[in-house]
Amino acid sequence: MKQRRDFLKAAGAAGAGLTLPAWAQAAGLFDIPTPTLPSGDVAGSVLHALPGKKPLIKRTYRPTNYETPVEYFNEALTPNDAFFVRWHLADIPQAPDEKSWKLKIGGDAADTPAEFSMQDLKTQFEQVELVALCLCSGNRRGFFEPHVPGVEWSYGAMGNARWKGVRLKDVLAKAGVKKEAIEVSLNGADKGSLDKTPDFIKSLPVWKALDDNTILAWEMNGQPLPVHNGYPLRLVVPGWTATYWTKMIDEINIISKPWSGFWMNPAYRVPLGKFPAIDRFVSQEAPGGTNTPITSIVVNSMFTNIQPGAKLASGRTHVLKGIAWDDGRGIVLVEVSEDGGRSWRDAKLEKDLGKYSWRQFSYPYTPRKRGAASVMARATNAAGNTQTFSLIWNPAGYNHNVVQKVDLHIA
Repeated sequence: MKQRRDFLKAAGAAGAGLTLPAWAQAAGLFDIPTPTLPSGDVAGSVLHALPGKKPLIKRTYRPTNYETPVEYFNEALTPNDAFFVRWHLADIPQAPDEKSWKLKIGGDAADTPAEFSMQDLKTQFEQVELVALCLCSGNRRGFFEPHVPGVEWSYGAMGNARWKGVRLKDVLAKAGVKKEAIEVSLNGADKGSLDKTPDFIKSLPVWKALDDNTILAWEMNGQPLPVHNGYPLRLVVPGWTATYWTKMIDEINIISKPWSGFWMNPAYRVPLGKFPAIDRFVSQEAPGGTNTPITSIVVNSMFTNIQPGAKLASGRTHVLKGIAWDDGRGIVLVEVSEDGGRSWRDAKLEKDLGKYSWRQFSYPYTPRKRGAASVMARATNAAGNTQTFSLIWNPAGYNHNVVQKVDLHIA
């Protein structure tokens, strides 16, 4: 928060014609570019409707990776048929039979292996609901400069939903968690098209698996999970990026050693020390290593009802809408700048749907001059974390949370 106070002082100094401090100049407060995708990805950003889905922005077809158009983010909960789709492997069962489906619990750190049908889950355990943001680790990867490999997502690899299911810890308790347990590995029904393709298996530290808010969900926004979003059952890990939200989950193992599969290491890692170490996955960190598993969602925000290049009338008040989110610490402030970061005004925070939900905001914007203009949004959470003014570059293209700038034309 000290930097924020320094920034406000700097903003006042700038208004008086004084020089900004070095950190503010380095951040490029007055020259944040409007993000653009690589030209090939712009050309390939076509709308296509998967079965059961509205037209979404197709990024890849095999495996299936489609993102949600930004206009759907004007709703507090993202509609199921507009929810983004993210798979790592190409062989996805298209119609799992819920009646014959089983969830197997085992592993060397389980007291007694167990097996549950969907009916077992729905009748033998307390059902819970929560609203949580599901956000791909690589959301906004396409805006990295220089560009990095991977699915070139823009803003739409995320969605906010109300999830219903049972606590993972209650299900694990039936199998018994031994004191030697370190991690819980998670496997879904999707497979690679080649035998040598690593199966998509993730793991959680046992403390996160036993968190009250980590749930096995079969329902999304009051309806069964869409097949493309993990039917009949998926893991929901609020506050952590969606790489851990295993879809079509059918096998869970409680283990006494760190899981060493490809999708834990080398995949989904960030350089050590680059991001706040709020929720560390210690058992997956090698002594003296240079990277660490990505875990917590970083604080972020965006506008949802204006697009770059939008034309707005001068002298009229336009209500700008947007969303802000973090890993569950809670959004306490969203600010908007109309002058390239020299000054900031508080936006109005809308209804709080829970600490793991995104928070909608609104801001009355009355442009006075015709011509080029821009607006910027910046969020701060209860832990004092805020967005960056310059990209924290990393080879996998994760955690893009640069303050958003939207260029407008005022007529």
